[in-house]
Amino acid sequence: MPRLSRSAVAAAAAVALALGQASAAGGPAAGDAARGERVFQRCYACHSVDPDETADLQGPSLFRILGRPAAAKSGFAYSDAMRKRAAGGLVWDTATLDAYVADPESVVPGTLMSSSPVPSAEDRADLIAYLSRSGAFQD
Repeated sequence: MPRLSRSAVAAAAAVALALGQASAAGGPAAGDAARGERVFQRCYACHSVDPDETADLQGPSLFRILGRPAAAKSGFAYSDAMRKRAAGGLVWDTATLDAYVADPESVVPGTLMSSSPVPSAEDRADLIAYLSRSGAFQD
């Protein structure tokens, strides 16, 4: 078996570490939260990330959405489709949010969310990075 140089071993280790971190994260590549704030503008009419939002919006608050079980925001009237998926254990992790924003109907058949899908993987990663700034769900 041939011996590898230190630089080849270091490069291989860096790749393995990066792949491991991507897999451990359970979802898309890390995005840019500043760009994600701009992507969020398409969501802003129905959703908020402000923990003190008092407006009666069409969609639930997305403050601390990561790790939150679906249909768990008290005081919001979720659709039957969302409640059904919640009863099945749907949790908003990065992979699920990525899939939902890319194609809401494929994740929650019968969803009432009317926004068009976000086809760009980079835009979705940026959006999730922006949403993650508010922190993770806490019971």
